[in-house]
Amino acid sequence: MSRSSSSRGAAWVAAGIFASRIFGLVRQRVLAHYFGQATSAADALAAAFRIPNFLQNLFGEGALSASFIPEYARLRAQGQTDEARRLAGATAGLLAVVVTLVVVIGVLGTPIFVDVLAPGFEGARRRIAIDLVRIMFPGVGLLVMSAWCLGVLNSHREFFLSYAAPVGWNLAIIATTIVGAYRGNDARLVLWTAYGAGIGAIVQLAVQLPRVWRLLGGVRISLDRRSPSVRTVVRNFGPALLSRGVVQVSAFLDGIIASWLPIGAVAAITNAQLLYTLPVSLFGVSIAAAELPDLAEDTGAQALRDRIERASRNVAFFIVPSAMAMIVLGRPIAGLALQTGRFTLEDTDWLWGTMAGATIGLLASTLGRLFTSAHYALGDTRSPLRFALVRVSLTVALGIGASLYLPPLLGINPRWGTVGLTVSAGLAGWVEAGLLRRSLARHIGRFSVGAGLLFKLWLAAGVAAAVATVPNVMLSERWTNRLFVLAVFGLLYLVLATALGAPTMATLRARMSRRR
Repeated sequence: MSRSSSSRGAAWVAAGIFASRIFGLVRQRVLAHYFGQATSAADALAAAFRIPNFLQNLFGEGALSASFIPEYARLRAQGQTDEARRLAGATAGLLAVVVTLVVVIGVLGTPIFVDVLAPGFEGARRRIAIDLVRIMFPGVGLLVMSAWCLGVLNSHREFFLSYAAPVGWNLAIIATTIVGAYRGNDARLVLWTAYGAGIGAIVQLAVQLPRVWRLLGGVRISLDRRSPSVRTVVRNFGPALLSRGVVQVSAFLDGIIASWLPIGAVAAITNAQLLYTLPVSLFGVSIAAAELPDLAEDTGAQALRDRIERASRNVAFFIVPSAMAMIVLGRPIAGLALQTGRFTLEDTDWLWGTMAGATIGLLASTLGRLFTSAHYALGDTRSPLRFALVRVSLTVALGIGASLYLPPLLGINPRWGTVGLTVSAGLAGWVEAGLLRRSLARHIGRFSVGAGLLFKLWLAAGVAAAVATVPNVMLSERWTNRLFVLAVFGLLYLVLATALGAPTMATLRARMSRRR
């Protein structure tokens, strides 16, 4: 596929994710308005929402992306349309069996799940969390099946619908929460939110199925594992599931450790992840998802190196200013996103600190997504698993020390242990990215992300942040002023990046000129 086609694919992924994440922010703002951050209900909701997110990311962005998409794309590229259709049907059938088992186990074992994922929860927090998880689990199965739709759509390079489909999930949660609040039943409002998640799962799957059916020309669901292609997918599914699962467990570990911190810590970690993973999702996931089918079809080490280097530069161009903004301008970002109703200015400052700690590993996380996709395209699903285990081990060791023991030693409020958690995860992310890069170099030869480009981008972002700090300090906390500060930063970064001759900025200018 041409470079322009790949760029368009990344743009469609980014557009879909942007729509989904914008509505995700609206959803979280509605929840923040009614539940705040430092409350038992907010903590319980944060813990409960981690389960559907975990399983969808595990099956969608992880196992199916690594095992199904490369094999399905290869069959289509070779003109084996009927075999590709049979592969899709068998994958759907086998996945449905796995999903059914997961849902049954989840509903029956909800108290155990809560005790494992939030061992620090006691009393009201634990009771609320158990009720919420039990209500949400059936919908989790539908979210996992929507991951199969994502795999088919991405293989056909129809990226927008698959990544925008969660808009329906978010809208259902928003609507049921507002209706529940309107009815004035505060004691059961959190349950309305949970039922909305189940309704949203139905919507998310339903909006994708018609298009998937047309692309496949109809599909016969089966459990047939005799085809070599199906066996390849099944063989790669296990290691990919474990690899992606380890990465997801890393995020869960933050919540597990945070459950021992003061009330609101789990919600603070979740809110921070929502904000700092936005650029990762928009740029890291979009570029990696758009490149995966092409990486699977490309042959030759030089072609792969060129594609990875170009994608790495695209990632850095957007992630570097995102990291700088969250460090220096995190307060207006957090306030603009969530400060409303019961979510106070004190909550905003807590969220800013937690979010700023995570920016240490922001670039590493996005590059790691790309390097992992390259391994998957090469058929290597085991190396990312080993490196993910290293990352999780470091996250646990550093996170426990930095969050539970460091604040008392420094004589600060224990709630700031959330910063120690995000900093630890960021440092572990750099270790994983380095290991992935070295392993990839053994496959295709050494490649460069571009030290000179990174220097220019950090310089442009640093100067832009310094200038934007002036109106940030002088103006009030109104949302319009916060938006103005962020606009100043963004526009100035683009101007400085252009003046410094950043290659990605030059590419964007050339593309706009061609369109004109």
